[in-house]
Amino acid sequence: MTRPASDFSRLGVRRASGGVDVAVYAPRATAVEVCFFRTEDKKEIEEPWFLEGPVHGVWHGHVPGILPGTAYGFRAHGKWDVASAQRFNPDRLLLDPYARAVCGTPRLDNALYDYARTDDGSPVLPLLPSATDTIGYARRGVVIDTQFSAAKSRPRVPWRQTVIYEGHVKGLTKRHPGVPEHLRGTYAGLAHPAFVEHLQRLGVTTLELLPIHAAMPEPFLEGKGLTNYWGYNTLAFFAPEPSYATEHAQRRGPQAVVEEVTGMVELLHQAGIEVLLDVVYNHTCEAGYEGMSLSMRGLDEAGYYLHNPDGTCLDYTGCGNTLDFRRTRVVQLALDSLRYWTQDIGVDGFRFDLAVTLGRHREHFTDHHPFLSALATDPILRDTKLITEPWDIGPGGWRTGQFPSPLADWNDRYRDTVRTYWLADAARQAHGHAPSSLTDFGNRISGSADLFSSGEVPGGRGPLGSINFITAHDGFTLADLVSYNHKHNEANGENNVDGTNKNLSWNHGTEGWQTDDDIAAAVIPARRQSMRNLLGTLLVSAGVPMITAGDEMGRSQLGNNNAYCQDNEVSWLDWDLDEWQDDLIETTSYLLKLRRDNPALCPIRFASGRPFSGDSLPDLAWFSSDGSPREAAQWHDPYNRALQMMRSGKGKHRDALVVFNGSLTDVSVRLAVGRTIDAGEKTAALGWCLTWDSSWSHPGSEEHTLFPAAHDVSVEPLSMQIYLSERML
Repeated sequence: MTRPASDFSRLGVRRASGGVDVAVYAPRATAVEVCFFRTEDKKEIEEPWFLEGPVHGVWHGHVPGILPGTAYGFRAHGKWDVASAQRFNPDRLLLDPYARAVCGTPRLDNALYDYARTDDGSPVLPLLPSATDTIGYARRGVVIDTQFSAAKSRPRVPWRQTVIYEGHVKGLTKRHPGVPEHLRGTYAGLAHPAFVEHLQRLGVTTLELLPIHAAMPEPFLEGKGLTNYWGYNTLAFFAPEPSYATEHAQRRGPQAVVEEVTGMVELLHQAGIEVLLDVVYNHTCEAGYEGMSLSMRGLDEAGYYLHNPDGTCLDYTGCGNTLDFRRTRVVQLALDSLRYWTQDIGVDGFRFDLAVTLGRHREHFTDHHPFLSALATDPILRDTKLITEPWDIGPGGWRTGQFPSPLADWNDRYRDTVRTYWLADAARQAHGHAPSSLTDFGNRISGSADLFSSGEVPGGRGPLGSINFITAHDGFTLADLVSYNHKHNEANGENNVDGTNKNLSWNHGTEGWQTDDDIAAAVIPARRQSMRNLLGTLLVSAGVPMITAGDEMGRSQLGNNNAYCQDNEVSWLDWDLDEWQDDLIETTSYLLKLRRDNPALCPIRFASGRPFSGDSLPDLAWFSSDGSPREAAQWHDPYNRALQMMRSGKGKHRDALVVFNGSLTDVSVRLAVGRTIDAGEKTAALGWCLTWDSSWSHPGSEEHTLFPAAHDVSVEPLSMQIYLSERML
């Protein structure tokens, strides 16, 4: 029996007074043991210590002599009553939900289930407790004592300057020839100069990583010889996934893995790059009613998860279970985890997977949920970047634009609208069908005021509440959007029924990837121009842009729009680039620099259509192809697909004019008349300098031509142009 912990309000295992303080929440248990493991004469010895309690549901104790590097787990005793979601089984060695590091390679086996199963994995009904011990199969927590944090070096990039680059730790550098082989696909590989230089060359400010919390493989995939590559199958909310660390760190032990993560964050910070983590607090890898018992299920199944009246799990996530954010300790677990990654590791923010689940009182979502209010006001978290995936599969699960300030939302309406304008509508026109109107297109590229202008704060969250994206890890890549009409997910082993069917893509007349020597190679220039259209639109839109890693180099997944289980060349970035891919990288870099250097291309407030105080030019104005102000009725005309968007530089910076042609024919456009200046005894309109045209394969391939206002220019089919104001000589 232990003596009391010095501070049992701090959950987990922490170094204290020559040993460790232990505290674990298990309010329905009748007893809890903490078991430490040591090796003597090459034999593993388990040392159990019964904890005191519970006090407010917490079992606690002080165990002397425990050193960093010691592995441990919990065994919880109590009632077995599946109908009331009480599934205590002391033969389960349970992972501490607060473990800062983990050890052991997870092995899927019947032993990991808390109930008896047949040899083929079928449950023995009714569910009865299994007598098989999980030692040798389950991951364990490890005591660590690391002191270094990258929190003090955070770049703190303002939202108005933020450009997000979303990628996977392994996939980003696994095939990078400039990264030493032993670092490829690891945390350390992300901090190598060869990869950092690519981020800096592009001009992105913020690296958003797919989940790096320690995860478990899935039986469904393992039976197919596949694995959950994306990692949305979380086991531990505090511990990094060890398999992404270098072999050297893994050999040195779990603390070295944590230090490699922190070192990665620090080196990226020194390069001016923020690090965001994609985090999964909506469910765990323990899955549904018949899932494994690895951690929370064995400690307090009834308290951590939502349930139906018969004790089965209520699933709003599509992953078998749903964490119950009505519960104080569930909210505390998420907040403590976020603070740990912010303070002790030093990351700069988070993207919340299926964030609607985190704001539910069972089936009802509210933007005033205590967890969301805590995120917005917590003194540690409130100045990090907080981004939601604003949907789940529960009732009323689509909530884009409905989260509170200062959270930002992934804007799926933006994604769908821009894809529709450039791809789906173009495909319809090519087949002789009417396209859609442009009403939504104008709204999306000007900041989605219909979604983000409301809320507790007058004016809402503004355009910066919208994370604009064309692609994400989930769905087609940019290159596949322009090469495939249909998903091709056969490699996933689910008969191509997985993944969305709503791609809003266009193969330009030929299905599949084409090379220059293919018989259908004639479609290639049009596809590449469509990619440039999508990137160009993203980077002149009001809001915060997010680029999926590899889109800047035209990466293909061969039509797989759900590559979550493809831990191979399908998902990994290929850095062996052709000339056109280098050109696309240069185009992306050039567009980001244009955006960075010209505030008119990235407004931070919703437009009023009137001049800003002290300015003479409206903050936003729309014009038709003939240079006249765009009439309301023209927005509803599906065939009136050419428009001009003018944004004011407020007299301090250059004004911007962006011309879009979403039709299949050349359009003659009379450039809108913008700002006028004094020219002797009369006034004269500033001219427009053509700074980028999506028909250019390389941004430096054409002259930056200066045109007078009201000049007629020809705009190619399915293309766009960016002009900046300039005084005529």
